[in-house]
Amino acid sequence: MKKFFIFVLLLFSGCSTYQTQKDINQITLSTTSDPKSFNPIIAKETSTTNITTFIFEGLVEMDGVTLEVKPSLAYKWQIDKSGKKWIFYLRDDVYWNDGEKFSADDVIFTYNDLIYNESIPTSSKDVLTVDGKKINVKKVDDYTVEFQLPEKFAPFLKLMTQEIFPKHILEKNVLNGTITSTWGVNEKVNNIIGTGPYKMKEYRPGEWVILEKNEKYWKKDEKGNRLPYIPKIIFLIIPDPNMTILKFRTGDIDIISIRGQDFSVLEPYQNKENFTIYEIGPSLSSNFLSFNQNVFSPIDNYKIKWFKNLYFRKAIAHSIDKKNIIKNVFNGLAVPQVGPMTSTCGFYYNKNLPDYEYNLSKARQYLLKGGFHYKQTKLFDNENNQIRFTILTNSDNFERIQIGNVIINDLEKLGMNVNLLPVEFNTLVTKLNVTNDWEGVIIGFTGGIEPHFSKNVWMSYGQLHLWNMGQKKILEEWEKEIDVLFDEGAKELNENKRKVIYDRWQEIVQQQLPLIHTVNPLVIYAVRNKFGNLKPSVYGGVLHNIEEIYVKGCL
Repeated sequence: MKKFFIFVLLLFSGCSTYQTQKDINQITLSTTSDPKSFNPIIAKETSTTNITTFIFEGLVEMDGVTLEVKPSLAYKWQIDKSGKKWIFYLRDDVYWNDGEKFSADDVIFTYNDLIYNESIPTSSKDVLTVDGKKINVKKVDDYTVEFQLPEKFAPFLKLMTQEIFPKHILEKNVLNGTITSTWGVNEKVNNIIGTGPYKMKEYRPGEWVILEKNEKYWKKDEKGNRLPYIPKIIFLIIPDPNMTILKFRTGDIDIISIRGQDFSVLEPYQNKENFTIYEIGPSLSSNFLSFNQNVFSPIDNYKIKWFKNLYFRKAIAHSIDKKNIIKNVFNGLAVPQVGPMTSTCGFYYNKNLPDYEYNLSKARQYLLKGGFHYKQTKLFDNENNQIRFTILTNSDNFERIQIGNVIINDLEKLGMNVNLLPVEFNTLVTKLNVTNDWEGVIIGFTGGIEPHFSKNVWMSYGQLHLWNMGQKKILEEWEKEIDVLFDEGAKELNENKRKVIYDRWQEIVQQQLPLIHTVNPLVIYAVRNKFGNLKPSVYGGVLHNIEEIYVKGCL
């Protein structure tokens, strides 16, 4: 499985394949929306990567509990004295799930023809460049690959969790310029080829995605049995979280992520309904409010002026009642988030950042400083435009909708006219990444303990530079400083010096507020008591060791 974080964007009826083939020796999960594609090289949303993480692998993987780097498609590696030249030795017993042999050619293709291809908008390119320069990747022999770095690169080894893709399948799509539309949701499932523990079996839009065991998977247990143990994973597509809870309680779903409001409902039934609740700590992910500052977006220019106004953003930050959100949205099972990293991130988390306390009086003061004024109870800008805008969020995330309602209630107290518009997740992603047709948004990013992996968000040219996506030039001095900091942080090998660099990045973000963070929910899973070898972790979730998990009585 893939095992590092690049920040990415967080029902059935009648007799069916799912129903007729239902078996105890499987894992049934739920997902709130259809995948946007099955192509992780261009994916910027979890609706895709939640599926593809079981299909593709990197040269190394991260242990979901210890966070140690472990061998995967490469069984060993070495680095020279300069710290810039890495040699990876590949396994010679790995096959793609269509029977073709895996080799160094696939690694070279993945990096040189996909990641470093300027015509492919991949977030991988953002994090796999050093000081704006690409890594030189070349073949030594069929099972040896050399990476020559332009500079020393602290996060390099962890980045080798990058998925490797099959040259024999995708090369033609690169040559004919169709790679960005390859492996879409209309693709025949047997064309989606990986080396991971599972492969695609069936996708039925609006109903389910089914993965089946890759019989050619290279990993074996200590007794020589080929992994994974569990032959099938089913994702039921259920937009309604209440229906997900119901289907979990009736035994139709095996593992669910619990919202804070669901904890008290489910907790008393653990013994009676044969499941266990695992509360494993604050999430690595985030929920935030952001505004569109892109001058090339199709929204009104005077609104962009509001959103670019730092006093406006500070006023918004002071109007977010985090205590109320924690209590009434998450049932107390969340903590305030201050800055772009969460407390779970450990060493690189800057715990000294000041928060913006909930204070509507201070919010009004900032609005007046920013050139806004009141006519009776309504807020206007200096051109007499009434302050009115729409905040989008994804309709399948009830907690974000509730967060939005809490925020809007307080913004209306400041004289703003704000509309909350929940939309289908993939529609939201298109608005953010393609059309740039949005004013405000409540959404989140996945997270990790290595700051460099969020480079695709924070670098000015990053593929997920949300508030100013695809900007033609760096417009703000603070953005220029963040670009410099991320380049310096990547090249600095001393961890304590790296922390100073990334502490400064977090300070700038908290001062400038391109993303206004809200609260960080606790990670809670409910898992049916039928599985063995579970190792739940806030870093890896429940299924990070999917190959080793088994159904009791089915080995």
